[in-house]
Amino acid sequence: MSAVIVDGKALALSLEEGLRERVGALREKGVFPHLAVVIVGDDPASHVYVRNKQRACERCGILSTRIDLPFSTTLESILEVVTELNADSSVHGILVQSPAPEGVDELIVASAISSKKDVDGFHPANLGKLVQGDASGLLPCTPSGVLMMLEENGTGLSGAKAVVLGRSRIVGMPMALMLAQRGVDATVTIAHSRTEDVAALCRGADIVVAAIGRPHTVKADWIKPGAFVVDVGISRADDGELAGDVDPRVGEVAGWLTPVPGGVGPMTIAMLMANTVSAAESP
Repeated sequence: MSAVIVDGKALALSLEEGLRERVGALREKGVFPHLAVVIVGDDPASHVYVRNKQRACERCGILSTRIDLPFSTTLESILEVVTELNADSSVHGILVQSPAPEGVDELIVASAISSKKDVDGFHPANLGKLVQGDASGLLPCTPSGVLMMLEENGTGLSGAKAVVLGRSRIVGMPMALMLAQRGVDATVTIAHSRTEDVAALCRGADIVVAAIGRPHTVKADWIKPGAFVVDVGISRADDGELAGDVDPRVGEVAGWLTPVPGGVGPMTIAMLMANTVSAAESP
């Protein structure tokens, strides 16, 4: 068996087409969707991510503002910038790029962003809605993108057994909640560093979502033939090349596999654009 490689770029571009129509409709009403991105320091990967987000804004017709702060910026200074953006009625979405400098608590920053402008979906009010089974808030971008990839590829989610590797507030925990919510109805297991015999758990799963940030951890013998494997992780392998959490040989066993790069990454940015447009549409 050779897995179907799920083209995240193509799906993201398709989603952007619909977003351009929604942006056009807003502009006719005098509303100009606007995303503000705050980036602190000179982390090369963060700057690449921000440039990709700016390009997506351009494709969708979304205004974008980039605010660069030095690595020495304090939590108090970041919160001052967030407060100003919260008060700016022309700004619909606010994102503070991770990772934050040492000593800056990202939870405090996420909580300071207005829940109505929280296009990352990390504000306690938005995550709290998700815990309550209410998907009407702004949802975390990566899990939203993964769910759309599963749905668009005809994956039978109702009653499916899913294993989520990783329990971060950014991907793992919200991913598990979204897969288990009413209307999706997967049966979800969250695995983490203390989980015993992770391989056996994965072998029983119809869907495996790997979000742990360790290159090529998920092996081919972990996967049930025909399973849908989503590779969220991206890091540097020993040879310096970009690598996902999933060993490429998983493609010989799985039914579907998302590539790294070109899989979940483009969909994460597309969902960020979608959240920005949704925020602009909200009264």
